[in-house]
Amino acid sequence: MNRTEFIIATAVVLFVAFCLGWFARWVLHRFTRVSKADLGEFERMAQELHEAEETRDQAITYLQQREAELTSQLNQTEAELRAAMEGLREARLEAEELRTYIEKHSIG
Repeated sequence: MNRTEFIIATAVVLFVAFCLGWFARWVLHRFTRVSKADLGEFERMAQELHEAEETRDQAITYLQQREAELTSQLNQTEAELRAAMEGLREARLEAEELRTYIEKHSIG
């Protein structure tokens, strides 16, 4: 085999490899092509996902607001309870003082 025949044989092999690669790419593209129906479904799913995320965000915001309201009510109730307990303690002390005063004056 001389030099010219070797160059021609190499060119033919490279051309055949190129053609096989191009054909394989065409076949792969043909089978993996996305149809318009699939694109429409993808678009619908993306829209539903977006709506679900918005709903989730609204729910989280509502829960945070509700939690803040309940925490505020709890703090207010605890403050009222402390005030009532303090008032009750003062009333008991006053009642005890009055009992002591009455006992001292009724005995004497």
